[in-house]
Amino acid sequence: MEWLTDTRISYDTVAEDYAVFVREALGKQPYLLAALELFAEQVGDGPVADLGCGPGQVTAHLNGLGVAAYGVDLSPGMIEVARRDHPGVRFEVGSMTDPLPAASLAGIVAWQSVIHLPDDLLPAVLANFRQALRPGGVLQLLFHVGDEVQRKTEGYGGHPMKLLVHRRPRERMTSWLRDAGFTVEAELLLNPETPAPQAILTARSSP
Repeated sequence: MEWLTDTRISYDTVAEDYAVFVREALGKQPYLLAALELFAEQVGDGPVADLGCGPGQVTAHLNGLGVAAYGVDLSPGMIEVARRDHPGVRFEVGSMTDPLPAASLAGIVAWQSVIHLPDDLLPAVLANFRQALRPGGVLQLLFHVGDEVQRKTEGYGGHPMKLLVHRRPRERMTSWLRDAGFTVEAELLLNPETPAPQAILTARSSP
């Protein structure tokens, strides 16, 4: 799949600069920190998969909260940076389009990673998430809100990139989640009065 190759190469190219960009960002965003703390309470000690983990800051933060979380990312460059910056935390190269072992996880985090998946693949990926979760397992998504597809040609540090960024309405995401067998428990809209709002959706796998 060409989009998958383009995404991998793009994030390999910007891995070092992206890690610098996000290194201190999480600690400055209280709503995101609160969402992770609540997620940690919901999943207990895990296990949890952070899918599309990038340089690993969310995975490491969850481990600091006592959750047995591991990170997966399409980009070998991102995984190399994550392993370097967060020794002792498990990271591996992989794609969220690949199936995970059934009923193997207490939770899944996918922050700003489903934004690169085409519309025709995302419902099947969400269904895979559902199958990988134990009954009552928790999924937390963070994504861009809108109704357009943007082409990203330049990224962090001015490096060239070639990928698509999908902005999606919350209603569409919640509909896909319900169709995949999730019960949506909470929605949080972040920065709604800016040109680039984001949303956090928390959903639980239906028994």
